[in-house]
Amino acid sequence: MSPAVRPAASMALQYVLLFAANGVTLPFAGLWFRAQGLSGAEIGVLLAAPMLGRLVTGPALAVWADGFQTRRAPIAILGAVMAAGYAGAGLASGFAGWAIGWFVGATAAAALIPLSDVLTLRLAARHGFTFSLPRGAGSAAFVLANLGMGALLLRAPVDAVIVASVVAALGIVVVAAVVLPSERVTDGATVRGRERFKGVGRLLVDPVFMLAIFAVGAVQAAHAFQYGFSAILWQSQGVSAAVTGQLWAFGVVVEIALMWVVEPWRRRVGIGAWSLLVIGCVASILRWSLMAMAPPLWALWPLQALHALTFAATFLAGVQLVERLSPSDGHTAAQTLSSVLSAGVLIGLATMVSGPLYDRFGAGGYWAMVVLAGLGLAAALMLRGGLARRAIRPRGDGAGGPDAGRSPGPRP
Repeated sequence: MSPAVRPAASMALQYVLLFAANGVTLPFAGLWFRAQGLSGAEIGVLLAAPMLGRLVTGPALAVWADGFQTRRAPIAILGAVMAAGYAGAGLASGFAGWAIGWFVGATAAAALIPLSDVLTLRLAARHGFTFSLPRGAGSAAFVLANLGMGALLLRAPVDAVIVASVVAALGIVVVAAVVLPSERVTDGATVRGRERFKGVGRLLVDPVFMLAIFAVGAVQAAHAFQYGFSAILWQSQGVSAAVTGQLWAFGVVVEIALMWVVEPWRRRVGIGAWSLLVIGCVASILRWSLMAMAPPLWALWPLQALHALTFAATFLAGVQLVERLSPSDGHTAAQTLSSVLSAGVLIGLATMVSGPLYDRFGAGGYWAMVVLAGLGLAAALMLRGGLARRAIRPRGDGAGGPDAGRSPGPRP
């Protein structure tokens, strides 16, 4: 195995396990909670709590993770916490026990994503592979998890959702401890906690950086109604759990095609990250507007294909913009802050609102997601001027102009 393939393959395995767990929990957690007798509003609260908690847990875990000598150590620990949290939710009885267990498990799972992204970006820059290749392997695992769990739930009890999530989390522990490269957090001595918190503070007062992560976060948060209630909504419309898994899988298959085929082409022709973000914003407005009309099953397939733009294009644009707009010693904090906003505060609020919206309006709740996507587009358009001004300043972090942020891997 060549020096470039080995780290790429190890990170692909990490993403496979992490997104296999997500491929089970995102579509089917709502079904598991519904089977416990909870209402839509109660499910919304349980799903939103760890997202909203990331306002505190996200920066705290980022600073904590940078206190280790290697990047794989906190990944292994968080994998164990993730397994314990989901297992605790499965073994609990009562709202409080489910809430605590799910909060712990989902918080650890969410924190693993930016930590894995930072490690992959570092290895990609050093060994010459493209970030989207191992990340796309995670998306493939998400597809298989959607399909597998959807088929399994036709025969097995809904508790299989919890069992599969715990098994994947335990796999993360093993891979992090044995397989992942021993990449150091810093080239020199470990930075003290106080200095790491100051780095987070500097990013929080950077208006261009904050506008960028808000634009990305708003479009990502517009998926909240889909993540929390699409399976329940489709079930009420007569769509089976197996077809639900297939619909989710189809959306992610198109996402993989974007990461493995379209993304390298995009870099070759020079379509930059800002343009990619705007495309994702427009696609999001279109997708949720049509979903709000409760389309028939045949129309769900092309709408699911738009996931490649609403999620993957926006995600890639965000990772690249954040990488360019943050100093080299602040990448973990920067990616975590972006994740906190998009996969934490904004989507947490949107998920909490989605529960009552589903209870009252059914598919009409998607209109709130259209508004959120529109805010993301407005922020993205405002961002262009800020990026242009940033481009003329002498910086050492490689920030570019409005279309800055090509993949941090090898340039064509």
